[in-house]
Formats: sequence, C-alpha cells, structure tokens
Amino acid sequence: MLERKKFGENGFSLVELMIVVCIAAILFAIAGIQYSTWMKRYNVERETRELHADLMNARVRAIGRNRLHFVAFSADKYTIYEDTYDDALSAYTHDGDGTLQTTTPGDTVILQKQTDNAVFPSLGLGKTTFYFDNNGLASLKGHIRLGLDVKADYDCIVLSATRINVGQWNGSSCKAR
Repeated sequence: MLERKKFGENGFSLVELMIVVCIAAILFAIAGIQYSTWMKRYNVERETRELHADLMNARVRAIGRNRLHFVAFSADKYTIYEDTYDDALSAYTHDGDGTLQTTTPGDTVILQKQTDNAVFPSLGLGKTTFYFDNNGLASLKGHIRLGLDVKADYDCIVLSATRINVGQWNGSSCKAR
C-alpha cells in the first residue's frame, strides 16, 4: 500500500538543490573554456582563409593588369600594393619601376588588412615582402603563419612560385593540405 506524503515533504532539500547548482556551474565553466578555445581556433582559420583569398586575388590581378603586385607583412597586418609609381620619372606610369615605394607618392595600395592574430612570414633571409609578377609567379617561396598559441586545422600558408596552399603548422614547418 502506498502511503501519502504529508504537506511540505514533496520537493527538493537544500542540499540536493546545492548539488545540482554546483554540477551546473562546473558544466558551464567547462563549456565556457571549450567555447573560448573554439573561438580562437575559428579566428585563426578565418584569417588564414582571408589571407589565402587575398593572395590569390593579388596573383590574378597581377596577371590581369600585367603589373607587379607586392605583398608586405608587418606584425599584425598585411598590405597589397600595385606597382604604379616610377621613382625615376617621379610619376605614375603603366608599368611602374619594379620597386615597392610605400611613401607618398608611391605605389597604389590595393588592400590593407589588420589581423587579430600575429602574422609570421618566413620567406627567407628575414624578408617580409614579396611580389607576384605579370605571369602570376611569386618572387619568393616559404610560408606565412598566423597566430602562435592556437592549434587550428589550418593556420599557415605555403607559398611557392606557382602555388599558394593553406596548411597546418606541425611545429617546425607548414604542411600543405
């Protein structure tokens, strides 16, 4: 036979309620840490995709406009220039002079993008600038890495004369995917 509970005995005790609140707090803390890590990875991957697209566009633009297009990197940004200024003539010309001029007057800025993550170009001999010629060939080869403390699915770009591939940093080099 079932016995009926008295009034006031149906519900949770304070101890039971505190245990549930503690378990919920622990789960939310774990979820918050995972979300933070996921967002860092996502931002590195997003910026890597954007840089890859911008480099591909600069290559296509160099071929289409039949001019050198320079790509210059600094700590947390990159700039793409079109070679339109001839320093010897002190004028803007059809084909420029093959040298990057960043002062005013100088080559035309096509794109300048600030990044949330640090940019680490490794293009040989500490160089931070390269160009695409009028055939779309890159002047240097190496890799460009974004961010340091995040293990993203792809966080670097492998640059060769004829290819631009996204990749993943394996601790010592960028492995193209």
